[in-house]
Amino acid sequence: MSEFEELLNSVGDVKPRDVVKGEILSVADDQATVSIVGTGVEGVLTLREITNERDADINDFVKAGDVLELLVLQAIKGKESEGANIYLLSLKRLEARKAWKELENEIGSIVSVKVLKSVKGGLSVEYKGVRGFIPASMIDTFFVRDTKKFEGEELQAKIMEIDVTENRFILSRRAVVEEARKEQMAAAFEQLNEGDILEGTVARVTDFGAFIDLGGIDGLVHISELSHGRLKKPHEVVKVGEQVNVKILKLDPEAGRVSLSLKAAQPGPWDGIEQKIVPGDVLDGKVKRVTDFGAFVEVLPEIEGLVHVSQISWDHVEKPADVLKAGEEVQVKVLDIKPAEERISLSIKALQERPASADDSSSNKGERKERKPRARKSEPRPSYDLPETESGFTLADAFGDLDLKDLIK
Repeated sequence: MSEFEELLNSVGDVKPRDVVKGEILSVADDQATVSIVGTGVEGVLTLREITNERDADINDFVKAGDVLELLVLQAIKGKESEGANIYLLSLKRLEARKAWKELENEIGSIVSVKVLKSVKGGLSVEYKGVRGFIPASMIDTFFVRDTKKFEGEELQAKIMEIDVTENRFILSRRAVVEEARKEQMAAAFEQLNEGDILEGTVARVTDFGAFIDLGGIDGLVHISELSHGRLKKPHEVVKVGEQVNVKILKLDPEAGRVSLSLKAAQPGPWDGIEQKIVPGDVLDGKVKRVTDFGAFVEVLPEIEGLVHVSQISWDHVEKPADVLKAGEEVQVKVLDIKPAEERISLSIKALQERPASADDSSSNKGERKERKPRARKSEPRPSYDLPETESGFTLADAFGDLDLKDLIK
């Protein structure tokens, strides 16, 4: 015999917290009059004790003749007969009591809950008449700012914690999303390959990039991969809901990460640059940046070349910033172009008239003056008339009359 059946068999004396059978006698003004079976006393069942839905119609839940199991809350002194009590009854609290008993065995289960209200720190939800709570950090895999959009919705959530004594019932929608995502990602990774170009939808935009929904799996386009040009914020290029083409740069199934590139799926400014610019061209440009070693000048949209400090002027330039400023319009000559390295060497001084001093210095540069031999005083060498023979001579022939000691001296 169950706990509730035992309680039902002992309702001769109706007391608070008893479970009774009640027959609906009449329904009016958001409350029902109930006859407590086997006791001869009556009770009241209000809409508030039937459901948490404030705008509900009581007639959608009960009607005359229905027999329900109800929980006795308290006795109310009757107005019509002295000493007679009527009892305040509850349907939802009995269901909640049953639900709490069932919940203790459901930790880790995924259940369907209804969002009652967005509250501070998360969502207030209901499951089988029991109020639960989904913390903001457990609503989704990312922080949700607007939690009101979930009000009234049915959500799948995982039961994380239950404490009947504290009426503590914590659930996580994020856990459900993550598990579903793992399954989707496992299937998606089997279909994806590095280098593929796919169409996706911009799901979220952050300060460091944009997340693209590829159909069940999100990939990240880092801010450095959003555009060939320089960006301050990703919002300058993409917006939520926009359809874009992206290239897969890297797949990491273990971490569940997909690295994408928006700019790699689009023609780059350097594509076909050889047909646009050749050495010797004179171009108008704008100084974009000035460094210690020169200045970067934009000569075409998103195409910059370097004017080295040595190519700024025929005069000696110590600091490029003393001569050029960012935003300044200049004319430059193309010295060299390396498309593979995305480098262009430019010159400003090549378009200026070479000063005479520069001609002189350049004409003398590298030339060596012929050095005349330096005169050196020398003492006359002693000459010796050596005796000649047919077979030549020896030291003995030359110094035969001298003692060896004399030579050493």
